[in-house]
Amino acid sequence: MRKTLIQAAKVIAFLAAGILLLWIAFRTVDFESLKESLVGANYQWLIVSIFFGLIAYLSRARRWMILINPLGYHPGFGNTFHSMIMGYLANLALPRVGEITRCVTLGKKENIPVDQLVGTVVLERTIDLLSMLVIMFGVFFTSGSKIRDYLNEAIMVPFREKVLSSFGSTWILWAIFITLSVFSLYLLIRYKKKLRTIRFFSKMFDIAKGVINGFRTILRLKRGWEFIFHTILIWFSYAMMTWVVVFSLESTSHLSFGNSLFILVIGSLAMSAPVQGGMGAFHYFVSRGIAFVEGVSIEDASAYAILTHESQLLLVLVLGGLAFWVLSGRNRKEINDG
Repeated sequence: MRKTLIQAAKVIAFLAAGILLLWIAFRTVDFESLKESLVGANYQWLIVSIFFGLIAYLSRARRWMILINPLGYHPGFGNTFHSMIMGYLANLALPRVGEITRCVTLGKKENIPVDQLVGTVVLERTIDLLSMLVIMFGVFFTSGSKIRDYLNEAIMVPFREKVLSSFGSTWILWAIFITLSVFSLYLLIRYKKKLRTIRFFSKMFDIAKGVINGFRTILRLKRGWEFIFHTILIWFSYAMMTWVVVFSLESTSHLSFGNSLFILVIGSLAMSAPVQGGMGAFHYFVSRGIAFVEGVSIEDASAYAILTHESQLLLVLVLGGLAFWVLSGRNRKEINDG
């Protein structure tokens, strides 16, 4: 009961944060103009965007299989895809819980240790982060001055100031933190056997072992080139998914594919915010970014953000519902067969 209340409190807290961000994103928007933009949009382009989103999800499932295979397990594509989508669906309820959800789901369907699957997901997220950083720095150094100014003001300067402040006046706290971390690591190694008798530490050791095994899988990939291909395909699909939506609105139809990379960067950063599905954060940063860089009205920029975010949200809901139906049906069949 207590655990359920805590989970419910978390959902409500994140939802409240998302609603607050939505209010911040739309508080200066003229809703009549926004309504006109949405009513006059060409929604056929959203179908194209959803298609590229689907391609990205299918490619992600295949890439996850490639990471799992070196562990000695060979899950089916259907179970892998549906488990992954269940994770995305879970993130709409509680941010970051989806990574565990998909590992638990696939682990049960394919009899794979969850801790090892967690390792592959951590590795996958690390690769995605590196991919996004490559795109971000590419956009920063090759795009126009306005894009550089926006990225500099919204990302680079705050990040640089945060790093400088962390290693400047607070260096003593950092020294204490590092010392305590090293001492804690020594105690964990020195008393590992005794700590394993405690359920919490035993679970942490198992998860850490799974994560390490996951990182090792990248060194044993037999289909390394296929892994690279899918990584490129995923991010290309994301870029296309972002770009084609600009043609839905006359005011944004002039934006180039290069502009879509800029939108992809700020959109990806916004989606990492600790709110359900990037709610509010995506709308704010994407709309302000387009308005700042291209001089598009905040109403049209907000309409673009709504069309992009909500079309992909619809895709996750549809695929998630389908995945839940398929996996539930299989579970019932397995019980009946048993």
